[in-house]
Parts: sequence; structure tokens; C-alpha cells
Amino acid sequence: MAEKKAEKKRAGKAADQGAPTGPAPAAGARRERPRQGGAPRERVAVRKTHKLYIGGAFPRSESGRSYSVASADGAHLANAALASRKDARDAVAAARKAFGGWSGRTAYNRGQILYRVAEMMEGRRAQFAAETAAAGGARRPEAEAEVSAAIDRWVYYAGWTDKVAQVVGGANPVSGPYHNHSVPEPTGVVAVLAPQDAPLLGLVSVLAPVIATGNTAVLVAAERAPLPAVALAEALATSDLPGGVVNLLTGRTAELAPHLAAHADVNALDLAGAGDLAAELEEAAADTLKRVLRPQQAPDWSADPGLSRITPFLETKTVWHPVGL
Repeated sequence: MAEKKAEKKRAGKAADQGAPTGPAPAAGARRERPRQGGAPRERVAVRKTHKLYIGGAFPRSESGRSYSVASADGAHLANAALASRKDARDAVAAARKAFGGWSGRTAYNRGQILYRVAEMMEGRRAQFAAETAAAGGARRPEAEAEVSAAIDRWVYYAGWTDKVAQVVGGANPVSGPYHNHSVPEPTGVVAVLAPQDAPLLGLVSVLAPVIATGNTAVLVAAERAPLPAVALAEALATSDLPGGVVNLLTGRTAELAPHLAAHADVNALDLAGAGDLAAELEEAAADTLKRVLRPQQAPDWSADPGLSRITPFLETKTVWHPVGL
């Protein structure tokens, strides 16, 4: 009798609280949350936090700063990380750490990895096309054509990785019982200023030849349109490229470039996106005897580049070996 009274009391309490009094639902069953007014709730989009790419990771700027990125028509697109001098030093340290392993890989293996980057970009064509169109104000077909050209540029340099030595190096005729031959070797850490007017195709055109031959890179993205570069960094992170081979900084070119030009652990400098800063940066680079590739006047990034962007970042090692008579 007491048990029946307790059961009725519990059932009444559950009814007062709006709980169901029927049998419990089966394990794993889902209870649908009622919708107010019968209309589905509007989903809030997940906004992307654009970060740097240093040492194979995606850190925020150590300064905590960011800046607004706008489309060609002035509409706000996103906030990008505003890299600091400390971020630049961290990127150089990561590139230096990765240099030994990357330059020590076979040329064939580097070509495989560069080809894998092309595969990753091919699978994300829609994202690259949308960001390229927003950055430059181009129509969608034009943006898609630029994405195709950027993908093909990775394939182009992937094919050069194991052929540069035969084209640039070779046996040298000498007078004497010696065998003499020259072999190209990577320079080291290269700071690359991406073109401001071609945030994807120009970016790939200056980055791919640097790493194809075993160099590592610290890349400063186009200041006004860094989003294609951030998307590229995400593709690089999933393409078997070792961490630290490419390090991406977004922010003010005028703020970052002087530190990289004067950094003693940077071996070469590509001034493709330097603009009016080129002369000043070249002077700063001279103090540490850097190799410097000067910017071209109105370059055509869609043209066949040949070896014009590979050879400036190669050293030549000459070997003498006695020959038995």
C-alpha cells in the first residue's frame, strides 16, 4: 500500500514539471526540441579566424593584432592577423630549422610534394576562385582561370626539381688530370615579398621556384589581399610539405620587410612585392651579403617563367677530382 502511494506521488510530481509519464524512450533515441512557431531556427555561420602559418602550425600573431581585409569594392571580407617583428623572427627560425631536412631530400621527392600541393589546390578550386575574385574584383570565370594557372604553375615547378642540376650544372673542361664538375645547391632561407597585384598566381610564381630546389621560405602575403595566401597555407599543411619549409606572414609589408632584409639568418630576398621599398630593402640586405632578386616592371605572371626565378637562389659548388692516368 505504501509503495502504491509513493508511485502515485512521483507520477504527480512529474506531471507538474511537464515530464512525460509514459514509458522511458529506448536507449539512443533522440528527442526533438520543439520549434517556436513551427519555423526552423536560423543557423549562425562559423566565422573563420585567419592566422599566420609558422613552423607547420597556425598561430595568432604574438601581438594579438589584426587588420581589416576588404574586397575590391570596399566591402569587409575578414580580419587577418597583423604579424609583428617577433612573428618574423619566429618564421625565420622555423625556416632555418627546416632547411637541413628539406634540402637533404631527393629532388624527386620534392617534386612529388610540389605536385601534391597542386592536387590539394585542385580539390579546393571553389574556395580559391571565390577568394581570388573577391580580392581582385575579377569575374568568376577570370578568377577560375587564374586558379587553374596557379595549379599548373605548381606542376610546372614540380617537374623542374630533378632537372635543374642537369641544366644548370655540368662537367667543366680543365687542363690537367682532373675531373671538374659544377653542381647547383640551395642558398638557404629566402624571404619572399608576394606581388601586391596578383595575390594567387603571382604568389605561387614566386614561392614555388624557391622551395623547388631545396630552399625554405618566409613569405609575406599581399597586404591588401592576403586571403588567397592563407588558403594556400592550409593546402600546404595537408600536402606532405614539412613544417617550416614555408612560413606565411600577413600584415604590413612596410613593417615586416625591413626586419627580414636586415636579418642575418636570411640568405636571400625576393623583392617582387616591395614596390617603392625596393631600393631601401636592397641596401639593408647588402649589410649581410644577401642575394637579392629585384622586382620587375609590370611582370606578366601568366608567361612561361623558365628558370628565371630558380637560378637566383642557387649556389654553385665546383668539385675537383683527380683522374688516374
